[in-house]
Amino acid sequence: MSVDVRAAGAVLWRRAGAGIEVALVHRPRYDDWSLPKGKVDPGETIAATAVREIAEETGFRAVLGRYVAQTRYEVPAKNNGRLLRKSVDYFSGEAVEGAFEPNEEVDELRWLDPIAAEQLLTRPADVRVLREFCALPPAPTTVLLVRHAKAGKREDWTGDDDLRPLSEAGQRQAAALRDLLPLFGPDRVFSAPRLRCVQTVGGVADALGVEVQHEPLLSEEGYWPDPLLGIRRLLEIAADGGTPLISSQGGVIPDLVSALADRDGLELPAARDGVVPSKKGSLWVLSFCPGDDGPVLAGADYYPSPLPAPVPSAG
Repeated sequence: MSVDVRAAGAVLWRRAGAGIEVALVHRPRYDDWSLPKGKVDPGETIAATAVREIAEETGFRAVLGRYVAQTRYEVPAKNNGRLLRKSVDYFSGEAVEGAFEPNEEVDELRWLDPIAAEQLLTRPADVRVLREFCALPPAPTTVLLVRHAKAGKREDWTGDDDLRPLSEAGQRQAAALRDLLPLFGPDRVFSAPRLRCVQTVGGVADALGVEVQHEPLLSEEGYWPDPLLGIRRLLEIAADGGTPLISSQGGVIPDLVSALADRDGLELPAARDGVVPSKKGSLWVLSFCPGDDGPVLAGADYYPSPLPAPVPSAG
């Protein structure tokens, strides 16, 4: 079904003792209890919409995690009453700061444990989203794995390939990533030791006030002599917690993601005919849960440049 109206939101959550609470909002216009969401503005990514709408409806700043689910339904148009097809994409979103104040759209917010929240939700579609959110622990480690942005053709560059910089198109992609990546709350930055890889995430590192740490095992030359070492290095980074951002290359990312997915039994709907995508300037959001032998890949969402709706994992 094609879509006339796009919207985005999140299961907004916070820690509460040994468990969590999720936020439900009451909209007096509809007299319903729902998950916070709203329409996508022109030129806005769904991730940016989710964060903006959460702030507008709840007063909280959210840090996004994994992609949770999409709902689709029909709504009447304002002018002529014909039915419009609407989709809403939902993320996991941790409330990190803020406070609720009644506003034009929402007159009440309640923080509830997931069972109580499910009982209060008005629409079955929201219940399904909440259950999908609860299928994984709420706070897995998120690894943001980026392929470097466009840097022209290798054969057209006469210098050291390590020093091949981003092209004008690549600089635009890097700028789009500088807008997108902070929504997921990266706290440290790693990169294959290639200028184009470092330039792709350098703006994010500058904004965080951190150095880009070079990771030779996540470059093409460093990865392929022994891929297990590269996989182990990424898992070490994930095991340190937080939200690391890693910039790597197209000769590494597909094998790395597919190897982890195979190891941990995770389906990758973004893969076509067994090929894991990794366009220049694209992003994989990898969600790791603790396991007996280290981090376990529990979710993998792919955002192809120029960053439309992600293709979620099946986990």
